[in-house]
This record gives sequence, structure tokens and C-alpha cells, in this order.
Amino acid sequence: MDRCDALVVGGGPAGSTCAAWLRQAGLDVLVMDRARFPREKPCAGWITPQAVAAAALDLDEYGARHVLQPIRGLRTCQAGGPAANVDYGEVVSWGVRRCEFDDYLLRRSGARVRHEAVLRLGRVGDDLVVNESIRARLVVGAGGQFCPVARALGATRCGQPLVAAQEVEGRMSARDEQRCPVASERPELYFCSDLEGYGWIFRKGSILNVGFGRRDARSFPARAHAFWGFLRAAGRVPAAFAPPWSGHAYRLYERTAPRLLDDGVLLVGDAAGLAYAQSGEGIAPAIESGRLAAAAVAAASGRFTRERLSSYENALVSRFGRPASQSTPALVPQALRAPLAGLALAVPFLSRRLVLDPVFLHRRKPPLTDPAPYLAAPTLGYA
Repeated sequence: MDRCDALVVGGGPAGSTCAAWLRQAGLDVLVMDRARFPREKPCAGWITPQAVAAAALDLDEYGARHVLQPIRGLRTCQAGGPAANVDYGEVVSWGVRRCEFDDYLLRRSGARVRHEAVLRLGRVGDDLVVNESIRARLVVGAGGQFCPVARALGATRCGQPLVAAQEVEGRMSARDEQRCPVASERPELYFCSDLEGYGWIFRKGSILNVGFGRRDARSFPARAHAFWGFLRAAGRVPAAFAPPWSGHAYRLYERTAPRLLDDGVLLVGDAAGLAYAQSGEGIAPAIESGRLAAAAVAAASGRFTRERLSSYENALVSRFGRPASQSTPALVPQALRAPLAGLALAVPFLSRRLVLDPVFLHRRKPPLTDPAPYLAAPTLGYA
């Protein structure tokens, strides 16, 4: 029997961040993930200043060995319509490769790692036992949308607001790299005409990432295929660029969430449905939830009862707000759900004010460098 203080199920940004801070709190931590890192992860790979701050990421140290593409502007439009080129004149985010980023965070955590899937989860006294071979005082579910720990807390795949997404990422040839019209420092966002989703194209030096996400799963395949065809016809994607597509789905932080904790159990990141509702971005919420969870565990002083861990729920509400009781209608602000949306996305000032600053960059949101004020917030109640 492998014993530990805390077992973290899932080695992505949420799990690795939580593991790192739990170790700093003096706990013996084991991370369990069925994949061997580095592993491919379908994702645009966009990290905001909030993600960098919460992860305590040394950009110079990370960028010396890994892809770290500065973002100084963005291009927005409705697909096929006029576009707005928004220039910030400073770095507002960075592009990373998830195969590198996740591996780096996991290695940096210093936690022990086991490559194994969770098949059984039970209790023996106050401890939790996984696969009849690991015994832990605390289990953190960080396994994404279909996390087995979330399922053990009653999460289901039905009746939840989901976004379906597909991405492709690969290295361009030297010839395609010279001819590609996409600027490395300016990712491009293409919104659907009904504003129920958007596509993107993001260049990170010689690496090109293309993706499409949408709420309506029934129309998703046709819409994604049409978006790829549009990019090809517009010459935004090199003709020879054709790596395999990868797909995934995730919940949004907008409806009544699954139970986030129980005696000796916490959920973080996508397992807790913490992706931002209007952009679908999940890296920053994942990292921040990992830090908040670790701080709540440290404050519990070794007594991991639901009551002692409840400050974590309050911290999430304080940081992200309450999940709305009803689904928000689209992946863009309400202010753009009008016939003038195409015009707003094509005017730099309006695009920046209504879409980029509040939804994609969260420019007004302070970085999470100290979890203590969030844990000490008044009881707000989780929807």
C-alpha cells in the first residue's frame, strides 16, 4: 500500500499547481495520471498574466527552454466579415505549447508521480483508498471534464452546459512559415454569425495552432468543417499544413456546479467546471483553483473534514463569482448579441472594450498572488 497525505488525480495545470503548494505546506503528495508526460493536449495554449501570477511562473527561466510567444494584440471579426486589428503596444498574454507547459509544471511541483488510471475509489476509516493500492488522507480531483473523483462526488455528463472543441497544432515547414500571413504576436479570433462559438488561429513562431469551439454540439461538426474551409480559402492556413485534429469537451462555470468537496475530497480546474463561460478559457481558473485548494487544505491543519475545507468553496465564489442559475446564451458578451455585433468586432475600440479586455484578457481582474483574502471572505454560499 502506497501511503501519502494527499493524492492528486490529474497532472495538468490545476493538479500540478495544487500539488506544488501542498508540498510547500509540508504534505507528502502523490500525483496520479494515466498519461506519461510530456503528452499532447488539445488546447490553444494561451496563458494570461493572471495565470502567470498564480503559477508564480518565471517567464525568463521558462522561455529559455520552451515556446513562449508574447501576445501584443489580437485580430477579431465575424467569419467572412471585416476585421479589427487591436494593438496594445505591450505584452498582454503569452502562447505556450501544452505538451511543454504541463510537463514543466508537473516536474516543478516536485511531487511523486504514478502513471495509472483510477479504477476504484473507496474509504477506510478517515482515509481514502484508490485502486486498493494507494491510501491517502486527502484526494484532489484534477482529472478534467470526466474526472473519476468528480464522478464519485455525483457529477454526471448529462444536463451540464458543455463546449465542444477541436484543435490542431503542428510545426510549419520553413517555406510555409515564411508565407503564413498570421502575425505571431497577434492571434486571430473568428466569431460565428450566431455568436454561439468562435474559431482561432494562433502562431507561435514556427508552430501553428488552429481551433474551433461551440456550445451547440449538434451543429458543431458542420461548423468546424466550414471554419477550416474558410481559413483555407482565405489563405490564412498554409495548404500543406494538415496535422491530425484532436477534440475534447468541457463544462462552463455558469450553472449549479457539481459538489466541489466532501470529507477528504476537493475538485479543482475543469473537474470543478471552472472554465470561463464567455471565452471557454480554463488555464488561469485551473491554476488559481489549485492554489486556493492548497491554501484551504493548509488552513485545515490536518483535519480534512468537509466543514474544515468549506473555505475553498467560499474562495471560489469570492474569486469567480457565483455560478449563474441559468445558462448564458453565448460565448461572447451580452452587449454583442445584436445585429451590430459584426460591426463591433470590426472596430478596434469596440472590440477591445466589449470583448478582449473583459472576456479574453480579464484586464481588470487582479492577479491571485495571495489566497488568504479569498479564504477569509464572508460565507457567500455556492449556487
